[in-house]
Amino acid sequence: MDLVHRPRRLRQTPALRRLTRETRLHPAELIAPLFVEAGRGIHTPLASMPGQFRFSVDTVVEEGKRLERLGVGGVILFGIPARKDARGASGWDPDGPVPQALAALKAACPGLVSMADVCLCEYTDHGHCGILHATARGATDVDNDATLPLLAQEAVCYARAGADVVAPSAMMDGQVAAIRAGLDAAGFRDTPILAYSAKSASAFYGPFRDAAGSTPGKGDRKGYQMDPANPREAVREALLDVEEGADAVMVKPAGPNLDWIRDIAEAVDVPVAAYQVSGEYASLHAAAERGWIDLDRAAYETLLGIRRAGATWILTYFAAHAAEAITSGRWDRV
Repeated sequence: MDLVHRPRRLRQTPALRRLTRETRLHPAELIAPLFVEAGRGIHTPLASMPGQFRFSVDTVVEEGKRLERLGVGGVILFGIPARKDARGASGWDPDGPVPQALAALKAACPGLVSMADVCLCEYTDHGHCGILHATARGATDVDNDATLPLLAQEAVCYARAGADVVAPSAMMDGQVAAIRAGLDAAGFRDTPILAYSAKSASAFYGPFRDAAGSTPGKGDRKGYQMDPANPREAVREALLDVEEGADAVMVKPAGPNLDWIRDIAEAVDVPVAAYQVSGEYASLHAAAERGWIDLDRAAYETLLGIRRAGATWILTYFAAHAAEAITSGRWDRV
């Protein structure tokens, strides 16, 4: 009798592989990032992100309906304002594209969780995530404490417009506590906060900055975004945000930081989200366009790896692609 264990016995047919699969993806775990700008009838392709668009409020509702039909769990909105200034005041304009889109999605897509990114980088004329001040050395730097009330004001604006979740991404110290206090004072005690807790100063944000027009005019964001080399600091950041009132925490970008996802998932008792960012998405498309990889299989493997690392939710530009592949059963046959 052959008593040698042979793992490949359970890999011989698609049905056996499907039955023994340890990690599964579901459309409800996916969140689609969407860019919204002022105007009507806008559905502008993004050159650096194939298959992604800038929407106006009317067209983003149609996209929301499509994602809802596919079973995608939610969307997160990023605004492209008609005007920018040094303080990012368009970020809390109730007539801005994000508040208007939130209200429209709430009415048209009740089964879709509508999230709003809370940051100033899309709204400031200098492209940084907070307001700037001059330092003693004559350089410019982000004024952390002066930025906090502006982030709270932005979050309240989005909650008032109907956001199911607000998601602060500015990486300002104390931003979760400031936003929680602001929401509570405005009567939105039940609005959850998804904190971008472990967000590194990454090379993978380029296509997003191109799409949102948020590249810093000078300098960089290394003074407030995390050093990619610091996994223990990532855990500390997540624990601090939970202590300040975060209902969920996020790792960004996902692919280069799978160890952060795992470490944070083991350290906190709230959901852990991971953002597969624009550069990750664009890199896979670029390789596929050259015939170097199969895009469908690469999307599946990368999302599966993020989920396997411990992410509860995945923010990804592949959300619609993945939802269709999952529900059709195509990824069962990968």
